[in-house]
Amino acid sequence: MTTSIHDPHAATPAFELNGRRVELAGSDPAGSLLRWLKRQRLHGTKEGCGDGDCGACTVALIETDADGRSHYRAVNSCLLPMGSVVGREILTVEALADGDVLHPAQQALVDHSGSQCGYCTPGFVMSLFAGVYGGELNDHTTEGNLCRCTGYAPIRRATAELATLDFSGDRFAEGLRRERHSAGEATLGNYFSPVTIDDALRLKQQHPDAAWIAGATDLGVNLSRGQVVASSFIALDRIAELQQIEKTDGGWRIGAGVSLSRLESELGETIPALGEMLRWFAARQVRNRATVGGNLGSASPIGDLSPLLLALDATIELRGPKGSRQVPVADFFTGYRQTIRADDELIVAVDIPVSGATCMAYKVAKRQSDDISIVAAVFAIQLDEARCVRHARLAYGGVAATPVRATGVEDFLLGKLLDATSVEMACTMLLEAFTPLSDHRAGADYRRALCASLFDKFVAEQLS
Repeated sequence: MTTSIHDPHAATPAFELNGRRVELAGSDPAGSLLRWLKRQRLHGTKEGCGDGDCGACTVALIETDADGRSHYRAVNSCLLPMGSVVGREILTVEALADGDVLHPAQQALVDHSGSQCGYCTPGFVMSLFAGVYGGELNDHTTEGNLCRCTGYAPIRRATAELATLDFSGDRFAEGLRRERHSAGEATLGNYFSPVTIDDALRLKQQHPDAAWIAGATDLGVNLSRGQVVASSFIALDRIAELQQIEKTDGGWRIGAGVSLSRLESELGETIPALGEMLRWFAARQVRNRATVGGNLGSASPIGDLSPLLLALDATIELRGPKGSRQVPVADFFTGYRQTIRADDELIVAVDIPVSGATCMAYKVAKRQSDDISIVAAVFAIQLDEARCVRHARLAYGGVAATPVRATGVEDFLLGKLLDATSVEMACTMLLEAFTPLSDHRAGADYRRALCASLFDKFVAEQLS
């Protein structure tokens, strides 16, 4: 009997790689796809940084959305655990050429001398490949790919040429039109992938030491650094209820499993501060896997999404065996990498209310793209007709053990006329509002100065 890769009753877990079924019995579920590919002698996919920064390991993952449409998503294979690939379809650079005829994404780099040592080239090819069929070919297509010797001008010229070509009738476009279903329930060793929240909660009761996991971008970094990880995992990336984005009477409800790239494309224009923040959030390959719930659940003090949600007065829905509860984002973080969430609860959704405030996000980092924030800041200010402050939120990441608001400065601004005097006083207060650390990214004094200068910049750009 022939079994599909999507069949939960298949004799062994499997996935489709470059058009053929591959069984995964005995594979380490927490091992990366990158290392697995190396053992299969598929050496086109390269290992560079091992933590999602360089893009040399990029492959294309086929995803099917709720409407049944399939898409190629560029993802980092170094961050993709084998447990998550069961029932999925993946293409590596070896699949692109047709005999001796290169795919246009490969040929364009050849024609424009877009490769020198060649080590990073397969990753660029796969990012361009995904961009070709996703309708996006610009600098953001390859923002997660680093090249240290060729220079980016030839790569940009190759990208521009690809943007002029029609790919609608080729074999890869036809492959996307093939009828398929979203990846179903799966298990590989101690890596469980349920399809409902209730099933996920039951699994947690049966395996209390299991770690919740979504896009697995943090897990990949932990593994590449040789760090201790959980003994088992419950993956949440196949639960349809967690993938929904809904307009509500009060604002927007965003499922915890929504990827950051999807959040950017669907709400980036509606909530401009969100779109601005996500443009510079990690790299495209990371955003294609990283989720709203995962970013919150990691409780990183430099997580770029948290200051935005703080400034927007968002609330988080937690669900566990005792039911559901709503927690304001302002109350969610309790300490460094600690939150109010109980171990047997999972993040279900985030609710963002509609606000009349002017809101904008800012990020300062050493690199423009694909870098960790020195300071992230999000401001939301509402003025009355006399330019007096009716509502104020000043939220920051990178200046304390948790994402944090400058509540003292907010209180000072309320009712004040927003003029040069009040802005200057607010900036003076911001210089003393936090006690950030000095590290290899920046000194404490620089971080304090940014807290003030970014607010001054916001007022000048958005409220003048």
